[in-house]
Amino acid sequence: MRKPIIAGNWKMNKTPAEAEALVKELKPLVKDAACDVVVCVPAVDFAAVSNAIQGSNIHLGAQNVHFAASGAYTGELSADMLKAAGVEYVIIGHSERRQYFGETDKTVNQRVRAAVAAGLKVILCVGENKEEREAGYTDALVAYQTLIALNGLTDAEVADVIIAYEPVWAIGTGLTATDEQANETIGVIRRTVAQKYGAEIGDKIRIQYGGSMNPKNVKGLMAQPEIDGGLIGGASLKAPDFSLVVNYDK
Repeated sequence: MRKPIIAGNWKMNKTPAEAEALVKELKPLVKDAACDVVVCVPAVDFAAVSNAIQGSNIHLGAQNVHFAASGAYTGELSADMLKAAGVEYVIIGHSERRQYFGETDKTVNQRVRAAVAAGLKVILCVGENKEEREAGYTDALVAYQTLIALNGLTDAEVADVIIAYEPVWAIGTGLTATDEQANETIGVIRRTVAQKYGAEIGDKIRIQYGGSMNPKNVKGLMAQPEIDGGLIGGASLKAPDFSLVVNYDK
């Protein structure tokens, strides 16, 4: 059985004081969650959130990581820097990083390898845009993105990666893939992993849905057999809303 994982992606929101307040409100609401709970916060919030989550079941995540250990990369953070700040998880390859900041399949792979080597838990994002879905390229695209991103990892390392399927056309638009669409594409990703790394790892790897999951649609999505959790955007910015997603099974 794969343990579900619900991760909030705060994106560019919340000052340290706001972040601390949100987490303090969230802690009692999710303390009995049956899933892993993660909040992926802006770097300026690491210290406040790391302190606020002490003694709770909430884990700290970052939204990006650089592939170099150090160097002339202005504005970037290395895996060791994240770990020193108390970070356990890191999102890599989010569509907004690809769309706005020049992230490529190659640099996603470099970042994944650096994060895994440092002992961070990776949330790897893959997904298609509207034009690619309408053209019938969804399956081929997510399979390609997955294989490139995981290239160079050992079988054991692949098994510990979390993949987030995020249809780009559903992020921040209010649109959501149907339960069946999400399940079908996540099934493609799982079969891709199984074909490359073996059925056991394909069965073990956790794959989230990342396209506007919220309190209204979470139960239907999480009832699907291939879906192991969610990467939550807007609904993670309010403790009551995020807690309803986390406690989808109650």
